[in-house]
Amino acid sequence: MNPQTTSNGLRPAGAPPDDTVCSLLRMAVGTEAMAVPIDDVREILEVGRLTALPRTPEFVRGVMNLRGAVVPVIDLAARLGQPAITIGRRSCVVVVEAGHPADDEADAEASLSDADTEAEGQGSLVVGLLVDAVFEVFDTPAGAMEAVPQLGTPIDATFLRGMARTRGEVI
Repeated sequence: MNPQTTSNGLRPAGAPPDDTVCSLLRMAVGTEAMAVPIDDVREILEVGRLTALPRTPEFVRGVMNLRGAVVPVIDLAARLGQPAITIGRRSCVVVVEAGHPADDEADAEASLSDADTEAEGQGSLVVGLLVDAVFEVFDTPAGAMEAVPQLGTPIDATFLRGMARTRGEVI
């Protein structure tokens, strides 16, 4: 059975066809190698001035000004249960545009103001991910993406979309 199909043989909603290629940005997050789809990446920036926000979770490092837009910056390692990132010379902020967490499009539209919808794209959220380093963009066949096991990963499986292998490493 294809790792992207469910027990009834159907593909999960939103799963790409087997013959497509996924381009992923490989990066270091704490002790883990991770990747995000390059289509979700808006830009990669040096770590600049972050303004701390009161009463936010530990993993929210603050907000940054990105050409007049306020973008929250998440310490990805801390969010995934690892020690917070110590900013070094290779640390950077990967600005990504992610789908809105609302269950359906009507809820997503209702939760965003008209200005947010125009600035960020309908139903999306722009956020900066603080990472230890960015390495490369690599391609992997969509059919080679594996489902995330419920046990055996140091990161909660709800944070992971899938697993890929490159250069002998699971990402």
